[in-house]
Amino acid sequence: MGACHQFVPALEPGAVGQHTLEIQRTLRGAGIDSEVFAHIIDPSMADRGRAFTDYGSSFPGRRDDCLMYQFAIGSIVAPFLRSRPERKALNHHNITPPEMLAAWEPAMVPGLRWGTRQLLELAASVDFALADSSFNRNDLWALGYRDIEVVPILLDFDGFDREGDLETQQRLERDRAHGGADLLFVGRIVPNKCQHDLIKALVVYRRTFDPQARLRLVGGATSDEYLRVLREYAAALGVADAVDLTGPVSAGALGAYYRSADVFVSASEHEGFCVPLLEAMHHGVPIVAFAAAAVPETLAGAGVLLDSKSPAMFAAAIHEVVSDQLTRGAMVDAGRLRLRDFDLETTRARFLDVLATHGITGTG
Repeated sequence: MGACHQFVPALEPGAVGQHTLEIQRTLRGAGIDSEVFAHIIDPSMADRGRAFTDYGSSFPGRRDDCLMYQFAIGSIVAPFLRSRPERKALNHHNITPPEMLAAWEPAMVPGLRWGTRQLLELAASVDFALADSSFNRNDLWALGYRDIEVVPILLDFDGFDREGDLETQQRLERDRAHGGADLLFVGRIVPNKCQHDLIKALVVYRRTFDPQARLRLVGGATSDEYLRVLREYAAALGVADAVDLTGPVSAGALGAYYRSADVFVSASEHEGFCVPLLEAMHHGVPIVAFAAAAVPETLAGAGVLLDSKSPAMFAAAIHEVVSDQLTRGAMVDAGRLRLRDFDLETTRARFLDVLATHGITGTG
């Protein structure tokens, strides 16, 4: 018996925030007390979290509590947890290697190195760790963690069906009515996700197969410099009107982008898991992706994996899944089958099983 409280640097919309709240629902459903503590809390989640400094002060801690740290970035939450006597667990979501951002956003590099150093320092004080992919598990092993279990990220995909954005949906449908395929990538605008390679692929695809094709790049910018260069790059290649840099969007709008997409494309060079791949599978969107980091593991054959980012190779693969209905159907079916491995009830059970092996059980 015991409580399992979560700590996160920032409680905000996004994959880690959704995962954190889904874990809280899972723990409470199993009869395990669970609160979420954070350094930064997005106003939209103000009623879901508490300041991390509340723990042990206005919120009394217990020696048999387990404190689970959702790690994805450096934070002052880490030294706070190291100072606590309670049992500790770490859920690793990966951190971008500093060298991937050094040339673009040098001011971000010290923070990334700080996070990597914190991850190393936490190894000695963490009782057990979770990783949402084998790729992330290997990172932890290299840093000295030993009791590590792979537990997929907990996500409720039905949320896409509960929220809608009619205005966005209608705008996308109007664009489609004029012809041309919709290529989609979802993720932060940041150099390691290599959206510039997708722009190059779009140019070749338009010249070779579909002159009206569009590329939707959905997500907020972590690197303003990279965003600026992407806009200039698209203009220099003559496709500025065909590249839609949306910025952050609501859950309802995100669902609309998936529903209108003909293919999901990824040229990213670093993904610890890549939740948008699962989102594409959920919406029946075939996937063409560069085989880097955890992408092959997450896809597990449910998409076209490329070992090169050659624009010609990308364009040919995109054409195959867009134009050949047998190929497209096979990819969509493979995606739906792969998605069963991440069914929420399955991932919840896996998560609770791991906690039970560490003596954390409830009444449910």
